[in-house]
Amino acid sequence: MEKRMLNGQECDTQTWDMGNCPVRDVLDRIAGKWSTLLLEALAHKPYRFGELRRLVPDISQRMLTQTLRDLQRDGYIEREVFPTKPPSVEYRMTDLGRSLFEPLSKVLLWAGENHASVKAARVKFDESELA
Repeated sequence: MEKRMLNGQECDTQTWDMGNCPVRDVLDRIAGKWSTLLLEALAHKPYRFGELRRLVPDISQRMLTQTLRDLQRDGYIEREVFPTKPPSVEYRMTDLGRSLFEPLSKVLLWAGENHASVKAARVKFDESELA
């Protein structure tokens, strides 16, 4: 029987309900194509919806709305509506989001520093598959 540690407690992976895996549940949301980019932006300052749309121009309005709602639902960001005409909305990082961004920023830094190596490894692998 294989035992692993999760949050400092022993976890029996043989009986673990992988459908309710806490690691998978959390990482699925933050590892999304758009989530990381939006969290990175909001880690620096609050943004209005339109500003976020301009920061990530290849995201559709529907996907931006859905991703922001998902991040808000998980408690990483909060949404504030201002009583202007028309109403304006601003998104900002929560304490939970900031606690997430600390380790996430290290992954983002690593990705930037190692992107060329990853791309080279992909080319090498793809070429070996053709041979």
